[in-house]
Amino acid sequence: MKFNYKSSGVDIEKADKMVDTYSDLAKSTTTEGVVGGLGGFGGMFQLDTSKYKQPILVSGTDGVGTKLELAIKYNAHSVVGQDVVAMCVNDIITCGAKPLFFLDYLAVGKLEPGTVKQLLEGITSACKKSEMALVGGETAEMPGFYAPSKYDVAGFSVGVVEKDNIIDGSKCKAGDVVIGIASNGIHSNGFSLVRKLIEHYPELEEDIDDILTPTEIYVPVAQKLIDELEVKAMAHITGGGIFNNIPRVLPEGLSCEIYTEKIDTPKIFKKMQSLGKIDDQEMYTTFNMGVGYVVVVPQDEADKALELIDAAGHSASCVGKLIDGSKKVILK
Repeated sequence: MKFNYKSSGVDIEKADKMVDTYSDLAKSTTTEGVVGGLGGFGGMFQLDTSKYKQPILVSGTDGVGTKLELAIKYNAHSVVGQDVVAMCVNDIITCGAKPLFFLDYLAVGKLEPGTVKQLLEGITSACKKSEMALVGGETAEMPGFYAPSKYDVAGFSVGVVEKDNIIDGSKCKAGDVVIGIASNGIHSNGFSLVRKLIEHYPELEEDIDDILTPTEIYVPVAQKLIDELEVKAMAHITGGGIFNNIPRVLPEGLSCEIYTEKIDTPKIFKKMQSLGKIDDQEMYTTFNMGVGYVVVVPQDEADKALELIDAAGHSASCVGKLIDGSKKVILK
């Protein structure tokens, strides 16, 4: 018997054709600074250093977690594309960094052109929302490692911020207002628990569209706030919820009070909590509970911040304040 790479499950010719077929999607994200095209060994980007005195590059990488299991089951691959971008750019913007470019990594059991197309459509659409270029990526066909229908995806983003304008929470003080910008659902965290709940309570599948809503991209609204206000700290509410993510941006000597009655929690969280008999502490540690992004501003700028957020098409409310303490979140 004669062996070759294709007979072992890896079709390089098919992969090359897909790159050529979908290259226009990536080209549609091209921004000022992109050098060259796709297909090289490295994606290139020329930073206009004349716009900065001391430019600092900020990088972030992330995946989508076990939300993939449900996305694959329900053929919601474009959702995953937006998720992987959002999880990266929402992180780097917390430092005040303007996103510049993005790369993706896709590992599959078997290349399926339709699946890859949906993924890339989600990725490129999200890159455009973030005003960021897709400059490259890697697609690995891994038969025997992944089942034919399974895949994993990860992303990597790079942004830039002026050194003197880095937002790191160091200017926070007691009395500053904590503004919660609404999430549009579960986003991309807590899905191991979500899947376990669906396994035990199949009626949750009636809410699958809500469960699989793609992660909100907060880059445009965050950039607007940075441009017009004194933003002291920002946090992307991901794994660990508000309990673990807000303390990451607080300086020593401060804690955060959160008033849960100020949070508009989506119905899907309440339904899961009721069915699973999950206590509040667990819910707020596992899920965003309706707050996808947190911004800390001086008290006298809170109203202006809410106006700007509303004008950007997001819902928000003053959900708490900073107090003297030891980098903890206290639910009220």
